[in-house]
Amino acid sequence: MAATLDIITSALLGIGVVFNALGVIGLLRFPDLYTRMHATTKATTFGSIFTSLAVIVYGLATFIGKSDTQYLTLAIHAFLAMGMLAFTNAVSAHALARAAHRSGQFPAQAVCDRLAEAKS
Repeated sequence: MAATLDIITSALLGIGVVFNALGVIGLLRFPDLYTRMHATTKATTFGSIFTSLAVIVYGLATFIGKSDTQYLTLAIHAFLAMGMLAFTNAVSAHALARAAHRSGQFPAQAVCDRLAEAKS
């Protein structure tokens, strides 16, 4: 049972690290603020969700095995953090993109800017 738990936790952590690494690559490679923000928001949200899932799985499995409430508290806190992060990451990215567009930071030429088209 412990080996299975280690494999599941390691797999979830590995997936989380891969998504976070893809977010960093997107941040370094994409041409403008909007595409960079898209890459980092999506990738780091998924990376953080999988990392939090690893903590939840570990906390619940250890709680069931040892009946120690601190592991249940750990799993609950990780679940709450995961939910808040998924919500606030999307909302903050939208607010930053809207503020950047209003301040005159426009997308690169290869990107379709529907907000500028709507003003015409």
